[in-house]
Amino acid sequence: MSQIFSLQGARKIIFGCGSVSQIAQEAKFLKGTKVLLVVDQQIAQLNLMDKVIAPLKGSDLPVVVYSGVLPEPSPQMAEDAAVMAKTNGCDLVIGLGGGSALDVAKAAAMLVVHGGKIEQYAGQDLVPGPGLPTIMIPTTAGTGSEVTRTSVFTFREQKRKAGVNSPHLYPLTAVLDPELTYTVPPLVTAYTGMDALTHAIESFTSNAANPITDVYSLRAIELIAQSLRPAVLNGKDAKARENMLMGSLLAGLGLTGSGVGAAHALAYPLGAEYGLPHGLANAFLLAEVMEFNHVVNLEKFAQITWAMGENTDDLSVRQAAAMASELVTELFEDIGLDRQLYETRIPPSRYPELAVEAMKVTRPVENNPRLINAEQAVGIYEAVFGEEDFDEVG
Repeated sequence: MSQIFSLQGARKIIFGCGSVSQIAQEAKFLKGTKVLLVVDQQIAQLNLMDKVIAPLKGSDLPVVVYSGVLPEPSPQMAEDAAVMAKTNGCDLVIGLGGGSALDVAKAAAMLVVHGGKIEQYAGQDLVPGPGLPTIMIPTTAGTGSEVTRTSVFTFREQKRKAGVNSPHLYPLTAVLDPELTYTVPPLVTAYTGMDALTHAIESFTSNAANPITDVYSLRAIELIAQSLRPAVLNGKDAKARENMLMGSLLAGLGLTGSGVGAAHALAYPLGAEYGLPHGLANAFLLAEVMEFNHVVNLEKFAQITWAMGENTDDLSVRQAAAMASELVTELFEDIGLDRQLYETRIPPSRYPELAVEAMKVTRPVENNPRLINAEQAVGIYEAVFGEEDFDEVG
């Protein structure tokens, strides 16, 4: 084995139904005395916050809540949360919610210690040291942000997305309680689940994949393929919800070690310019990017077909590899995202500029198993969103 690789991640992972009840114990272990709880606006309207706040207050840990997180968060949200933490003397940050809330929480914890603006840390390894200790609690089975080194922000005035990427952003503790995902609506369950599948497939096929991330990513593909349909169609299916959260976690561990590919690169400008939720943009692009990529690594794409439940015994490696994107398309349609795609209008005249912006997302482009250029990216946008002007299709 000639490859040299390294792995990092969250220091401690707690998984299981009811595990959020341990939050006060974990906060005290990290020597927290006053907590900043970062949540998105939807979580703030539900009783999920009580599952975190009650045990903290019961253990005499005061809680300050920042609830200003919106989807595709702006840098200002992390900066405002950091100001709130500093003003109130918080020494521990807990993120509760989907990927947006967790990304804001991780970045806010960094800003409390190091100051400045998100802009100056956007990129690779620009954070000089640890921030406040953090605990991340996901309420969706999608981003894997609870175990990653990245916080992604949308710079709306510049119409771009960028991530703060640093080992100092790894959470100290991740608490994954499947019960917190039971109330996620079907549409959000669908596209966050496809986001997790994108992480799993792209990390498995990444140029930077290694034997350890392969184990995480392939098992994630298997769990998500088995469980996403029932999780969307019957949100009360406890086993499906548990498997989806485990799949999302494993996909997050996989991408932490090997990164993601072209689907993510092409998705970024769609979020920045058109406000498409990141998971939904990934869902739209995944199958077409797989179709583009599969010829350069038939063996791995054949393994994806197997992991998604297809019997490959009577298929050639080439046939099995080609089938992987077809299975993803079937899953995409079964969970109703084809309707979302039909309703999404991206002007074809914008494809070239979107493609140029996608090529600037250098790390995923470099990780992609097949070399891709702007012209090929335009072809993928055309295959996904269509080539005709809206007037021509009515």
